[in-house]
Amino acid sequence: MTRTAMILAAGLGKRMLPLTAHTPKALLTVAGKPLVVWHIERLARQGFRRIVINRNDKGAQLESTLGTGAAFGVEILWSRESQQLETGGGLLKALPLVGDAPFLVVNADVFTDLDFSRLTLDHNSQACLVLVPNPEHNPQGDFCLQDGRIQAEGDPKLTFAGISLLDPVLLRGHQPGAFPIAPVLRQAAACGKVTGCVHSGYWIDAGTPGRLEQVEQDLAQGRCALSDSRHNKSLTSDQPA
Repeated sequence: MTRTAMILAAGLGKRMLPLTAHTPKALLTVAGKPLVVWHIERLARQGFRRIVINRNDKGAQLESTLGTGAAFGVEILWSRESQQLETGGGLLKALPLVGDAPFLVVNADVFTDLDFSRLTLDHNSQACLVLVPNPEHNPQGDFCLQDGRIQAEGDPKLTFAGISLLDPVLLRGHQPGAFPIAPVLRQAAACGKVTGCVHSGYWIDAGTPGRLEQVEQDLAQGRCALSDSRHNKSLTSDQPA
């Protein structure tokens, strides 16, 4: 399995205002613990040893809070962005820290019980995307999954969970600067280079104050059991019925 992960934490958090007026989104707390720490602790338990985190200027708070990762039993490396690079540009900038092997990518503001270590990448693919049933805020979905492969077009579509396993080759050849990752993934998918799987367990995009509060309630009421069992059956290569 891969032992390197990247947490995307350089977003401005505009949907989270006013909570993010002075605090990076990744440091907003759920059940008394920052979102990013939930990820780091679970990644450590699941065998990840190197975690790259990208951050913007305000993200200096992140770096001072998390440091080198020693307190969590991992190595944290920082990809510092002086301008907004979007997801694709941020990933490209971080490649020297990531290395040459496939690596996990997770958005800092998603909350899930997924066992990240179960994701795999076959030798013909450059990416594996985790999809989830469409939530209310994204009813049209993002990608179509057929026979375990992401299709550039087609229906029905499922929602991209903000979690993926990427081969660095996906991004090589792109010019540094700001660019989104979605067109890169769609181009690779059109060439049959992107696989996918469906997570039917707990997942929420906690990128708004209301959904952050929902996570808080779900944890308090036991609707989100953060199990790291390797026998979790919620990850499939087929669309849910």
